[in-house]
Amino acid sequence: MEPLFWPILLLVVGLGMIALEFFVPSGSVLSIVAAISIFAAIVLAFMAKAQYGVIMLGVTTVLIPAILAAGVRWWPHTPIGRMVLITPPEHPDDVLPETEEYRGLTALVGQRGIAKTKMLPSGTVLIEGRSYDAISEGMPIEPQQLIQVVDVRTNRIVVRPTEGMLRSQAATSDDILSQPIDSLGLGDIT
Repeated sequence: MEPLFWPILLLVVGLGMIALEFFVPSGSVLSIVAAISIFAAIVLAFMAKAQYGVIMLGVTTVLIPAILAAGVRWWPHTPIGRMVLITPPEHPDDVLPETEEYRGLTALVGQRGIAKTKMLPSGTVLIEGRSYDAISEGMPIEPQQLIQVVDVRTNRIVVRPTEGMLRSQAATSDDILSQPIDSLGLGDIT
């Protein structure tokens, strides 16, 4: 018989056991058998000739990580992988319960209103006479600025500023800090 017959056979058996471990739940029994088989293949190759042993050692250091990488890549697509792993939802709102409040908020998408508070990024908005907690779509929104609802995320509405500011409401506001300096009648301070 060839001096490399048994080392090659044991190496193939060991690599096959590693691949099989991904598809058959064995409680690591297949992994232990694979490790013993690969170790025996390397020892027998060294016993045949030192050069064969070095070659066998090099082959195993390349093939074992390649088989492990391929197994990890394809395992989620196997029947066992699909049973173990949970498929993530396509949209984050898919995990929220479909409540009356959520349906009411989704009906606001496209509606316009005004910001009641400064939004950095969250605050309060007024839409059709009703106050809502909202999140800005990444930009600060000043009080009394016109807004539009663009989305609903995790039971909070997401708004974007639209053109302009409500000057008439800003001028009639009791808050002196929200009024323009010219409307205060201070004259020239210089």
